[in-house]
Amino acid sequence: MKKSARILCVILCLAMLIPAAAAESDGYTDVSDKAWYAWDVNYVTGQGLMNGVGGRSFAPDGALTRAQLVTVLWRAAGEPVVNYIMPYEDVSQEEWYSEAVRWAAAEKITDRASGDFEPDAAIERDEAAYLMWNCAKRAGADVSIGENTNILSYNDAFDITQGYAPAIQWACGAGLMNGDGEGNLMPNASLTRAQAAALLVRMLPALRTGDPLSLWTDSAEAAKALKAYIEAITDETSADFIPEVDRVAVFDLDGTLFCETDPNYFDYTLLKYRVLEDPDYKDKASEFEREVANKIKTQNETGASFSGLEVDHGRAVASAFAGMTVEEFNAYIQEFKKQSMPSYTGMKRGEGWYKPMLQVVDYLKANGFTVYIVSGTDRLIVRGIADHSPLGLPNRQIIGSDETIVSSNQGDTEGLNYVFKDGDELILGGDFLIKNLKMNKVSVIMQEIGQQPVLSFGNSTGDSSMAEYVTYANKYKSLAFMLCCDDTLRENGSESKAQKMKELCEEFDWVPVSMKNDWMTIYGSGVTYTGK
Repeated sequence: MKKSARILCVILCLAMLIPAAAAESDGYTDVSDKAWYAWDVNYVTGQGLMNGVGGRSFAPDGALTRAQLVTVLWRAAGEPVVNYIMPYEDVSQEEWYSEAVRWAAAEKITDRASGDFEPDAAIERDEAAYLMWNCAKRAGADVSIGENTNILSYNDAFDITQGYAPAIQWACGAGLMNGDGEGNLMPNASLTRAQAAALLVRMLPALRTGDPLSLWTDSAEAAKALKAYIEAITDETSADFIPEVDRVAVFDLDGTLFCETDPNYFDYTLLKYRVLEDPDYKDKASEFEREVANKIKTQNETGASFSGLEVDHGRAVASAFAGMTVEEFNAYIQEFKKQSMPSYTGMKRGEGWYKPMLQVVDYLKANGFTVYIVSGTDRLIVRGIADHSPLGLPNRQIIGSDETIVSSNQGDTEGLNYVFKDGDELILGGDFLIKNLKMNKVSVIMQEIGQQPVLSFGNSTGDSSMAEYVTYANKYKSLAFMLCCDDTLRENGSESKAQKMKELCEEFDWVPVSMKNDWMTIYGSGVTYTGK
């Protein structure tokens, strides 16, 4: 491995070491918990990559100088000392940033001509992208991801400094850099300290070449446990080896793979919209459907709970969409997915996938696993959410709550007495069958999968039976992972609920996943939790 690549790889090892408290507020009086950059600032300062400016201030809108950014990268690399003559006349040997500049010049992170480095000048966004692009290249990262990025779609694309366009393409294509929402990339604007923190956090996964869980922090014990597990069960010489036919993993959906509540479950908000807001249906809704939808509305607004709402909701969904073909129901869901998420900017209802968990699904599939969704949400709704999504699972591997499906010409005839014929279509029959939660998840796994899985992923007590079934008396090495909704900066989390889940994990020997401390991102760059 080349020296430069080795040094840049050190960046990955050091910068990804996140302590348990790294995502806690550092007490900056000028960094609101609701700021889009709050988690990023807490992370980089927790790692010692950036510091406050004194007086409990971070100065998020202040400009970052060229010397400061180079120093941040140098610190992440372990502050190496290089045997290299200082090429810049305006950088003496005694400055706090001297070694960082010498390192950046030696490793060609910067290629500013000899003469003046201008260390105190505010670094512009396009040059910052260029420095990070060089870091990525020297770490062996795939920088071709941005080669086809259409930066000409930005109003100010021609303002990019000559030679920096490929770096900007990479930064945009890799999700490091975004425009301002009005079609401007602002390449010549000064990079703010908040922007620098965000860029650093987004850059690190891009550098983790070959890591299937690159969006997980290096200290995430859950990721370590999963990798160790996969290594053991795929090794044919290991006592823990599992044949591919028996590598089955089951995942809950809401709160495990997909945004759970904003302000409620996807299928709850879908019913509320259908019954109370859809101009084509709201006047046709039954009294029962309105009663259920109004309970959901009250729950959204006040947090009130209603006994039996889970089953009543299933019944109301079945009746409110009765008569639709399966294709029409899916098309309805696809349109609903286009609505904006109420508590987020930059995200539609159908885009609420947890990116670190999608990596887990891909990781398992790459290692011979068959992955199933076993959700409490209506099966057809889960299929609709998964349709045209990055999940990449066929409908046959998606299990959920169920309603009747009948022929369009069947009427009241029992299925045993009706024969499907030409011209028939499958439609929703209007009757609710089962809510797939708790013990029902175990039953349906045996009915539809027919064997005991070896991995379980959930997030609530509704997934407890599934987790215990997977791990109890299994002839193979098995694990159950539970997500803890402890991130209140980037996600609609609840620390009290998260703490209860952590305690259950301790009691039942499940593997806890901290959304706050284990994930570098949740929904990706450009998505901000507003808390509204």
